[in-house]
Amino acid sequence: MLIGVIRPTETRELTAEGESLEAIQNALLAQVPDGWQLTHKKVSMPKGSTALTAEARMARWGETRELEAENLDALQAQVPDGWALMSVRPA
Repeated sequence: MLIGVIRPTETRELTAEGESLEAIQNALLAQVPDGWQLTHKKVSMPKGSTALTAEARMARWGETRELEAENLDALQAQVPDGWALMSVRPA
């Protein structure tokens, strides 16, 4: 018997505009729900503008679950879409 630990792999894209890096950061964080974390951001200033724009990504974070199966193939078959198998150990 094996026990596998899985975690979500879902990500979502975000955008924000602001007059400063602090405003951009606050605008992005306001869009991130509980259980998610901001993972990447790219800030740029369009030509001829003083406003900053940001493209960012957030990911589900911190949630894990355990699955049990007789062998590795059966364990991998139980991993739902949007989740990844992180580790396997004997039961």
